[in-house]
Amino acid sequence: MVQDLPNPSQPEPAPGEATILLDRITDGDSTAAEDLLPLVYAELRARAVAYFRGQPSNHTLQPTALVHEAYVKLVNSPTDQWKSRSHFCAVAATAMRQILVDHARKRAAAKRAKDAHDEMVTDLLSPSKNTTVNLLALDDALEKLADLDPRQARLIELRFFGGLSNSEVGGILELSTSTIEKDWRKIRAWLLKEINEKASS
Repeated sequence: MVQDLPNPSQPEPAPGEATILLDRITDGDSTAAEDLLPLVYAELRARAVAYFRGQPSNHTLQPTALVHEAYVKLVNSPTDQWKSRSHFCAVAATAMRQILVDHARKRAAAKRAKDAHDEMVTDLLSPSKNTTVNLLALDDALEKLADLDPRQARLIELRFFGGLSNSEVGGILELSTSTIEKDWRKIRAWLLKEINEKASS
């Protein structure tokens, strides 16, 4: 069991502390999950809150619930060898993407079945923070891109859902920042085209 969610204003952890706990979780130490949550909660919740920014307030899913569901999913089934706290948070962002998309698809199906009044997250801020993209269109584009170029799909996922910079993405993918920047410039036009075509169909 994971303990109650901590206060997001608590102090930042000492460097390396989260990495040690992540290694313990990967090795099967069930108690490490309770110690890790206070160290990563503030960052994960900040990312979750960003997903809901500008959305209606009457969601059936809220930032705190999104963080908790993603966290429990990860620590109960640790399939990654997490390299650092930032790596874990990036993987958690992927889990939050999956939860948001599943939730949005279920709500869309419910709305087709009847006139539901609860809202869902339908748009996400772009990494530049100056525009939004449709969540389901972005997810469809990512799935298509993953078949063509898994690395570029992961790059976009980390930028949109992880909130990471190009240099941080390079650290996660073990590539130079210049390579990530080149990939990002190349893939942005393709991504925009895919999303616009999906929105107009």
